[in-house]
Amino acid sequence: VLLRGLNVTVNEVAVPRGRSFLRHGLSVMWLGDWVVVASGQGVRVSSDGHKAITVTVDANLRGGTRGLCGTFNDDPADDFQRPQGDVAPLASSFGNSWKIP
Repeated sequence: VLLRGLNVTVNEVAVPRGRSFLRHGLSVMWLGDWVVVASGQGVRVSSDGHKAITVTVDANLRGGTRGLCGTFNDDPADDFQRPQGDVAPLASSFGNSWKIP
């Protein structure tokens, strides 16, 4: 899924604004001026297409996440955990460690 502003594509196919999409547990919904992309695994990403993005995960994923949104375990000591498992000393080095080519 690629989200640029309010333009959404799934596997390089555009999802027209205002039209819902559901396939293989992935859904795209339009709620007013927001677009919501939800996986069947309990992760939802909402965006207003400008500056606001919200990521929500279901409670059953507690302690089972990694990446830029953290470990979801209520332990601030490991919030900056990098892919290698160590904890970055700075937010910038944490963010940079999750970059992909």
